[in-house]
Amino acid sequence: MKKLPEIEQIESMIPTLGSRARFEILAHSQKGEVKMPIYKITFGSEDPSAPVLGFTGGVHGLERIGAQVCVSLLHSLGQLAMWDESIQETLKKVRVFFIPTVNPIGIFKKTRANPRGVDLMRNAPVEADNAARWVGGHRRGPHFPWFRGYEGQPMEVESQALVDAVEKEISQSRLAVTLDVHSGFGFLDRIWFPYAKTVQPFPDLPSAFRLKELLDKTYPYHFYNFEPQAQSYTTHGDLWDYLYDQHRAKNYPGLYMPLCLEMGSWMWVKKNPWQIFLADGPFNPMKLHRLRRILRRHNTLMEFLIRAVASKDSWVTQDQQLQLQWESKAKELWYADV
Repeated sequence: MKKLPEIEQIESMIPTLGSRARFEILAHSQKGEVKMPIYKITFGSEDPSAPVLGFTGGVHGLERIGAQVCVSLLHSLGQLAMWDESIQETLKKVRVFFIPTVNPIGIFKKTRANPRGVDLMRNAPVEADNAARWVGGHRRGPHFPWFRGYEGQPMEVESQALVDAVEKEISQSRLAVTLDVHSGFGFLDRIWFPYAKTVQPFPDLPSAFRLKELLDKTYPYHFYNFEPQAQSYTTHGDLWDYLYDQHRAKNYPGLYMPLCLEMGSWMWVKKNPWQIFLADGPFNPMKLHRLRRILRRHNTLMEFLIRAVASKDSWVTQDQQLQLQWESKAKELWYADV
């Protein structure tokens, strides 16, 4: 069976981590004789109500760096879980999971879509307001990029595996945050929060603003733009919009905050213009020194999110006055023109 280096890295961790982590195969992605597993690796509390943090990558196969960053973060947390007493104590009360290679054959084949030609991040049954033509998702067929899948068809194996796994993790949690790692938009690294489907503010805007405020105050020199995704573009079929709306529709307890890390790959191309002619060149750091820098670049963000999930009361509140205050600041910052 052909394997990705990222999957081989994951499998090499199984004997070293032992009982510190739980490994499972959510599904297999398959094209002809090529069949690859979609792994999920989980650390920490098994209490369904425990706060949970999830990292996912490799949804778009061309954006291999997303999977590589996820595996790098997984490795770091795995090592910390072996010797860092503060992390060991934190993992007694929170849960952290990783799904690093959601679209393994897409990564292997250097294609944006899955083996059936479907863009997984346009595949959920979500309709957007004024989505960008083509880029925002379409149903014309798999021969064109950003294909959503045909009307009435179920979600793809990879999409459904991700949705089912995340919903299981977040359904009873008191607080859940996920970070989906992508690349390919702009010169800056962005942290996006919902919605992708509309420019209108999403219901948990006060908590998003407070989380940004904590990040800014704790790390005043960080390099992320923390902003609504739809201010960049809107799309149909976003998996995280779907999970967020389902979470609210089913009246699950607790807050769910899906985030997306969109790494700005244009800077990599600017520094190394010839890579634009490679299939995956527009989306990945091709120079070894640059790749190594990106793989260590986001460890601070992971540690911040672990602390934020473990410290729910610092940014999630039922105090109506505080919520109104944070919402007002958020609308002034992000939605002044809406």
